[in-house]
Amino acid sequence: MPPSDPDDETPVPSTDRRSRVGEPVVRADPEITGERADEAIDFDPDDPESVERAAEVLAAFADGDATGDYLDMLRGAAACAALVRGVGSYRDAAARADGVSVSFIRTWARVHDLPQSVRRHVARGDIAPSAAKHLARVDGTARLDLAWATLDHDLTVREVRSLASRVNDGVPAREALREEGIELGGIDLSLPVEQYRELRREASMRNETPGELLAEALAERYD
Repeated sequence: MPPSDPDDETPVPSTDRRSRVGEPVVRADPEITGERADEAIDFDPDDPESVERAAEVLAAFADGDATGDYLDMLRGAAACAALVRGVGSYRDAAARADGVSVSFIRTWARVHDLPQSVRRHVARGDIAPSAAKHLARVDGTARLDLAWATLDHDLTVREVRSLASRVNDGVPAREALREEGIELGGIDLSLPVEQYRELRREASMRNETPGELLAEALAERYD
């Protein structure tokens, strides 16, 4: 795991998948995928028939038979991860999937292992699957730092790839982003007028900025 930023004292959140491998938590959410939620496939690595189906979907995915949209890519990633878990190794998974390369399976299985908060943005089309592949190459909070920077600063796939490589070379994510002129923490918010008015009033009365006040409120909420 890359070293953490020595200036960052924020508690480290979970940055890995919590649901069962192959479970379509994101793909089956109608609020994200709409009517296609019913099409989500649950790949169960403990079910031999499901594992066989994962091998078939993976092989088709690798051959480019999928339509190429974000949900198809997330399904392919789920098939990769479930097949690996079901057969026990990347090598055996490659053999079961008609000789698909180990590197291909490993790459997409890592995407399936990204935290749900990131995968939801992939499903929505906010983060390209090709960028998600590079986010999945790093560990810990760097995954979240690079993902949110991608959203807030419209990073290209090439920029994400370069940043991920630097993080894996030992550069903290914040430092790598800062060297590219990107400071984490800035975000535009739109609030209802009533809440906006009260936020401004209270911040003024407490001699704080609205950002400082919101940070305090969020710290209390997520403590």
